[in-house]
Amino acid sequence: MDLRESWRFAVGTLTAVPVRSPRSADPEITGPAMVLAPYAVIPLGALLGLVAWLGRQLGLAPIGVAAAAVAALALGSRAFHLDGLADTADGLTASYDRERSLAVMRTGDTGPAGAAALVLTLGVQIGSLTALLGLRWGPVLAGVLVCVSRGAVLLTCQRAVPGARSEGLGATYVGAVTPLVGVCGWLVLTGATSAAYLLAGLPWWRGPLSTLIAAAAVAWLVRRAVRRLGGVTGDVYGASIEVALAVLLLSAT
Repeated sequence: MDLRESWRFAVGTLTAVPVRSPRSADPEITGPAMVLAPYAVIPLGALLGLVAWLGRQLGLAPIGVAAAAVAALALGSRAFHLDGLADTADGLTASYDRERSLAVMRTGDTGPAGAAALVLTLGVQIGSLTALLGLRWGPVLAGVLVCVSRGAVLLTCQRAVPGARSEGLGATYVGAVTPLVGVCGWLVLTGATSAAYLLAGLPWWRGPLSTLIAAAAVAWLVRRAVRRLGGVTGDVYGASIEVALAVLLLSAT
């Protein structure tokens, strides 16, 4: 196992930070990369927190600051996960035929369901972040939650979760995480969330509660994808991250 290669895979997949491509996308590289995902996006969490803090210091409109911070996050990830959210929503509502749904997800066009999913999810993220700006350490808490939300891949990449396709980027890390590693990784993220809650002056127990709710939301999405599509795709991974972030931010307010 080469953690440097796994780190490059995680950074290159989840952020717009330029890195050298890993030598391969074999399971021994992609598995650890998914575990490293929340830590590979620390620069993105810091970016969102910095934009939120600067906007607040300048006395700008809170909702405008929150929107700018979420936009910076989208730019930092090439809007990759938002695209996955839109494609997943379109695919799950397009048809009860599996192949038709997968074909819709491949097109890249955003339909009515995808547009609605984007508007509603971004609305929850921006509205929740607006409320967090009222806390002294709210921007820091929000930055931590950005990183924790990427832990959604620990659930979507479980070995018990099949892939819907045999090709595509998502197929390279289907089933790459064992249950034990997934649980341990999620517990570490839960601890980080509780610490961030304490720093923000909120009860620590809200940390485990928020990560539990986020995990339940992601599990529901994965179950839905498996039933309708036969498994998960790269788009479902992106959708799970955006859903997890919306739930984490909302539960912090």
